[in-house]
Amino acid sequence: MHTDAHPHDVPRDALRSALDCELTSSAQAWLKTALSEATADPASLRAAFPTVGRRCGRGALPGTGWSTEDAVRALLLTALPLSGPALAAEVTALYERGDAAERRAVLSALPLLETADPAFAALGLPLVRDALRSNDTRLIEAALGPYAARRLPDEEYRQAVLKCVFCEIPLDRVAGLAARADGELACMLADFAHERVAAGREIPDDIGPLIRRFPQAVQESGLFAEARSADPARREAALRVLNALTGAA
Repeated sequence: MHTDAHPHDVPRDALRSALDCELTSSAQAWLKTALSEATADPASLRAAFPTVGRRCGRGALPGTGWSTEDAVRALLLTALPLSGPALAAEVTALYERGDAAERRAVLSALPLLETADPAFAALGLPLVRDALRSNDTRLIEAALGPYAARRLPDEEYRQAVLKCVFCEIPLDRVAGLAARADGELACMLADFAHERVAAGREIPDDIGPLIRRFPQAVQESGLFAEARSADPARREAALRVLNALTGAA
């Protein structure tokens, strides 16, 4: 099971320092101008936002877990001289007008926006929910960062984790899972494992450690009944999954 550490917990100053080391002189000059313009006129960001990848690059930003373009866009968002609903409205406009890369950057920036402006609070949740309704794994991953871990209600958080499992997104990319996992989520994942057995499909390895924290989840899932199935293939599959989830059939 992973810890609560997550790349999107990187402070704004650390991102800026990493960018200072990575960006070319021309990219640094462009960023300085874009930050100044965003501070003076929030509407200017609507023109600058789509050009970030071309101006600053799209590769990984060393030592941060971020991409360069996501980090630049996050800095630009935190430069907006807005607060609360006004900030949320501008960020939402950028998200809605953006392509997948721009939307990913907005989602990744939500923890920084919350830190910079406590009045932002839960105002970014509609963006998280929109991303979780999509089938774009990049957006789903970005949505389930530290902001969602702090703000998403329990039932929605559980459903988001289950969606990650269905979409084959590794659970170590979900922020806050070590702290927020509970017996109900374990039961949902054990039921998922039961459904996989009934369908003759394998289960992902990373659900096992979470389910083992809540042994009752396996007892309530129907897997032990599957292990007594008259169908040899289902019986064998159930025994294999029970061994993976409990350490013993």
